[in-house]
Amino acid sequence: MELRDLPTLQEHESVIEGISTRWVTGGQGEPVVFLHGWGGEVASFGPILARLVTQCQIIALDLPGFGRTSPPPVPWGSFDYARFFRSFLRELGINSATLIGHSFGGKVGLIVAAQVPDLVRKLVLVDSAGIRPRRGPSYYARVSFVKAARSLLALPVLRLVRKPIMRRVYQMAGSSDYNAAMNPIIRATLVKVVNEDVRTLLPRIKVPTLLVWGDQDADTPLSDGRLMEKLIPDAGLVVFEGAGHFAYLDRLDQFCRVVAHFIEH
Repeated sequence: MELRDLPTLQEHESVIEGISTRWVTGGQGEPVVFLHGWGGEVASFGPILARLVTQCQIIALDLPGFGRTSPPPVPWGSFDYARFFRSFLRELGINSATLIGHSFGGKVGLIVAAQVPDLVRKLVLVDSAGIRPRRGPSYYARVSFVKAARSLLALPVLRLVRKPIMRRVYQMAGSSDYNAAMNPIIRATLVKVVNEDVRTLLPRIKVPTLLVWGDQDADTPLSDGRLMEKLIPDAGLVVFEGAGHFAYLDRLDQFCRVVAHFIEH
């Protein structure tokens, strides 16, 4: 769904922390702010925004480096994104809001909820990142491959072919997200954020928290959702059978009903 298909939303742009930032707003009532996942943008939530805009005030932004928001000036970590998001809320004069975050956006949202609880009225985490993934043998094999190639290509005799060969090495060994990130700052940012485990923050989240997970999620497995439910004091987990990492799209009707009920009660 394109934003032009959502005439009830208004687009905005401003400079926040020196970064040209795009967001959309629509509807009335209590503010509900959407944080998309890695590689996403405002339109990633299009079908959800179209339904919930009649029930609450919708705010959704492109995080730095995605959509029509400029990249950060240097590689950022998850806590840098959380700081930026707090600046965004201040820019809009929002003192408290419900946050809905998918994947990486969920990680940013839970950091904010743990650090500045007064900013968050309620929290919805959808297939959220935040638990560092277990590394299997294939991961360490790829890391060893890259390190070996880098050491070999450091030899002076191979100086002229170093860049094109290492580019090919990264393509072979990198994840799909890494290879899709053309901007070197965003690639370096991805390396930082995927290695940050924020589980120690979860007990500090005191606001009502709804966890929504697809039981077939291969990127942030259901076990992460169960761990978050255990560690967040006021959390409940809803599992959508047969849904994957984009559970909110795989089970659109269910998701909208569950979230609308959570927001209103």
